[in-house]
Amino acid sequence: MVSIADNLERVREQIAQAAVKVGRSAEKIELVAITKTHPAEKVREAIEAGQTLFGESRVQEARAKIPELPSNLRWHFVGHLQKNKIRHALPLFELIHSIDSLGLAQEMNRIANEEGMHPRVLLEVNIAGEGSKFGFKPETIRAQMESLLALPRLSIEGLMTMPPLAEEAEPLRAFFVQLRELRAALEKEFDLKLPQLSMGMTNDFTVAVEEGATLVRVGTAIFGERSKPRRD
Repeated sequence: MVSIADNLERVREQIAQAAVKVGRSAEKIELVAITKTHPAEKVREAIEAGQTLFGESRVQEARAKIPELPSNLRWHFVGHLQKNKIRHALPLFELIHSIDSLGLAQEMNRIANEEGMHPRVLLEVNIAGEGSKFGFKPETIRAQMESLLALPRLSIEGLMTMPPLAEEAEPLRAFFVQLRELRAALEKEFDLKLPQLSMGMTNDFTVAVEEGATLVRVGTAIFGERSKPRRD
């Protein structure tokens, strides 16, 4: 039976190979091991294999799991964040990948001000325009960027996307290119730096790396199928 340590080694090697292929440094790409629905025991196996950065997509699950694990781990939130969960999420996560509306950003800014916090966030972009997914439309994010940048408590560090489900990774390349190009356009138009691109999951992370991902969110390729199969 293949171990979590073996899986991690294979994923890291694939990231490195994809980076080398396009002349990037693998050291500039962080692997976020997605642990949703997987128990703390599996996370400990990954820790023993040297993984320290993990991702969760449900605040309630994270609140139960994170205290069971070493306090020196780094945690990112990658799922849809409900406004009523913001106050619970802020102390748990060093980076929130999924700010998907101006309203959510404004509410987080308000709560962060009350709590004396400065959350680091990414803006989720629905590049494919799927009705089933959350996220800013590319044209909306441009129109609302000044309002987002005016929120003093939020540190906006980049963009995130989830492309459509597909059997093959190659057709998804266009969505990653679009996110990278949107990032470049926003940086130029608003004279700012957005260093992070969170894109790529188990089925497509190598293509995402080739197109500029700095954070890849990989769960199944590391931990196996989820304990309770479901998709956010």
